[in-house]
Amino acid sequence: MASRARVRAPELVGAGGWLNTGGKELKLADLRGKCVVLDFWTFCCVNCLHVLDELRELEEKHRDTVVIVGVHSPKFVHEADHRAVVDAVARYEVHHPVLDDPELATWKQYAVRAWPTLVVIDPEGYVVAQHAGEGHAHAIAKLVEELEAEHAAKGTLRRGDGPYVAPEPQAGDLRFPGKAVRLPDGHFLVADSGHHALVELAEDGETVVRRIGDGVRGLVDGAEPRFSEPQGLALVPAGLDLGYDVVVADTVNHALRGVRLADGTVTTLAGTGRQWWQGSPTSGAATDVDLSSPWDVAFFDGAVWIAMAGVHQLWSFDPTAGTVAVAAGTTNEGLVDGPAPEAWFAQPSGLAVSADGERLWVADSETSALRWVARGAHQVHTAVGTGLFDFGHRDGAAEQALFQHPLGVTVLPDGSVAVSDTYNHALRRYDPASGEVSTLATDLREPSGAVVVDGDIVVVESARHRLTRLRLPEEAVRVEAVAHRTRRAATEVAPGVLQLDVVFAAPTGQKLDERYGPSTRLLVSSTPPGLLASGAGADTALSRELVLADGVTEGVLHVSAMAASCDDDPSIEYPACHVHQQDWGVPVKVVPGGATRLPLVLAGME
Repeated sequence: MASRARVRAPELVGAGGWLNTGGKELKLADLRGKCVVLDFWTFCCVNCLHVLDELRELEEKHRDTVVIVGVHSPKFVHEADHRAVVDAVARYEVHHPVLDDPELATWKQYAVRAWPTLVVIDPEGYVVAQHAGEGHAHAIAKLVEELEAEHAAKGTLRRGDGPYVAPEPQAGDLRFPGKAVRLPDGHFLVADSGHHALVELAEDGETVVRRIGDGVRGLVDGAEPRFSEPQGLALVPAGLDLGYDVVVADTVNHALRGVRLADGTVTTLAGTGRQWWQGSPTSGAATDVDLSSPWDVAFFDGAVWIAMAGVHQLWSFDPTAGTVAVAAGTTNEGLVDGPAPEAWFAQPSGLAVSADGERLWVADSETSALRWVARGAHQVHTAVGTGLFDFGHRDGAAEQALFQHPLGVTVLPDGSVAVSDTYNHALRRYDPASGEVSTLATDLREPSGAVVVDGDIVVVESARHRLTRLRLPEEAVRVEAVAHRTRRAATEVAPGVLQLDVVFAAPTGQKLDERYGPSTRLLVSSTPPGLLASGAGADTALSRELVLADGVTEGVLHVSAMAASCDDDPSIEYPACHVHQQDWGVPVKVVPGGATRLPLVLAGME
């Protein structure tokens, strides 16, 4: 096995303490003899959720030699709330120890720059690899096998159970419900995400009428279906006979499903069950094209529009032709308006169509923004929100109002829009006529969607596992304005030239895949755009010279990198290929004597 740099792993420290350990505080010494994988994550980040799913197979296959430790490192203020972390660990079925690090102490010790980042520690306590972004599970699995062999031979591998202690299960009819729709008979259909099922509730919003799905995670059609963390729901418009009545965004299955209400039969409409990666088809027969974490769906402009949170885009599904295609967005994460093919989104998670059908409202969660798409021309606009790193709870004129990671939007009878302002635990209202934002209700717990019912609004309180009915008030509740920026410390850089290097080394046994052209891609932009005098744009090299503009003292560098690698063994007829990709938002502050080089690790050791 090739020699590696001997870097001792820093201790794991977090003010929030430990979860999934039975109350025990873990130290690295407790894990000596095990291969340790640190997963730096935050629960707002869909890429982090993808990595949780990628790691499940590794966790199961190497249960007696590998310990995965989640290090929860918050972006949003809400994510620094310990109770919210406890909920997220339960919501996403995290079956390994988690360190709650609200002050980013361990994040800083390991020099992490992006969510998600994986760090591998060998059985003797040394850091041997670091990977930013998704798509690294295969490389880590191979490294673990090498470490197992090496340390078994040395006598430094310790087999046996790890420190994970399962929490007590919580009973209830709903578990972290996502979104809901009202059925023609007055009942509610709820995406019961935590139970991997749909639940029909009576008009009271409490009494269970039936369940669709047996509660086991899976992708199974027919009369005994299975789902995996379903979220968005859309009723098929009256008069449109498709053979199903509801479209479901089956999020972790990366699929759309159709439900026939008469008997609960489920059909897969789009997706393959596999996650979409860069280079995969973006259009074609719906069940032949991969999707990526579809979070909500809505019938708009003759098609089913999909909030494709996993790739920061909107897609469309033609239910008659049975095809899918990209409708808006470039896969770059950010807030950019304009023609649909050029717009940028950041985890769009909620959709609602205006009463006249002219606008598709979008809850763009990672930019804490309310966006909309015009029918016909599909021009993208922003009503409220400024970018990836500004959020809070502030009412008033739209240009200065703030949300915090909203997940849902609902059109109200007067044409205004109710925003499920998830991380503010609030229901907010945007009035397009006045351009004003107000607060309708507070003290909700992670609202993720809402349904209007006879002058009331029924809110999905996801973290309270229930539907809550509220009277729509004539005037908004006034709350004290709060503004936030991300808690991450800015990187101090020197004026002038800044060398950007994305560090990537193909995993052991693989090589860069250049069969169809360059195997790497680098895209750079900034907020504000004037931060960069030169160096913005796309190219194939993973190193670039950036020139910082005179007079701009701070901002954010947005860096998106991708590299493709394949098995490097001529005896393999059909080598397996893997895409490694990551987006960074690096806050920078321009100061004399600052750094002249910015290294970002995509895979390897810095």
